Amino acid sequence: MTKAKRTIVVTGGSRGIGRAISLEFADSDICVYFNYLSNKAEADKTITLIKKAGGCGYAFKADISVFDEVKTFFDKIFQHTEKIDILVNNAGISKNGLIPLLKESDWDKTINTNLKGIFLCTKIAAKKMIRQKYGRIINISSVVGFTGSAGQAGYSASKAGIIAFTKSAAQELASRNITVNAVAPGFINTDMTRALTEKVKKKIVAKIPLEKIGEDRNVADAVKFLSSEQASYITGQVIHVNGGMYM
Repeated sequence: MTKAKRTIVVTGGSRGIGRAISLEFADSDICVYFNYLSNKAEADKTITLIKKAGGCGYAFKADISVFDEVKTFFDKIFQHTEKIDILVNNAGISKNGLIPLLKESDWDKTINTNLKGIFLCTKIAAKKMIRQKYGRIINISSVVGFTGSAGQAGYSASKAGIIAFTKSAAQELASRNITVNAVAPGFINTDMTRALTEKVKKKIVAKIPLEKIGEDRNVADAVKFLSSEQASYITGQVIHVNGGMYM
């Protein structure tokens, strides 16, 4: 069993925002557990960075849209620790396409990963947190869950669904000293946005009052705040990290 004072589970923690969140919690008193879907090399890199920062980290391969894999993922975590203090539901995918052309399989994969995955992970983690009478759950939504986005109907729908799920879970779990909140990033400097052309980036920045694309650490900072004791009286809320793009 780990001797860390606190434990955090981050889904999709091997890259991008998930990695930034995992590194934000790299500390000798915290052990970070995260899953990855296929890229073990990136997962290993995240573990190396966590350890370099003086923290404790473990990575396990799991598809969060599949219940048996989620259960196995948490079973492996429970072999290391008897508790989960923080759950960050970050893992997500985007299968884009205009509605008349969008494949049903792409819609299903997006909804199952982004929305069903949060349900499955919360379902298991919440049972542990209820027994502990303590927990912090933070779900990663998106600005498009509020604004919509042409060509991203499935992604937008899944991210909007996360907000309703967050508010429902917050009401269910509040009496057990478990808070449930969401963070809704805008355009963040990740692999996805870095692949955009300069022309597209300029159009995006033009819509942002702060006139710049955000960094993954900006999202990680919001997650860390919501998991802290300073946020103990905040539940069922959404923190928008978008530079003012949506108010």
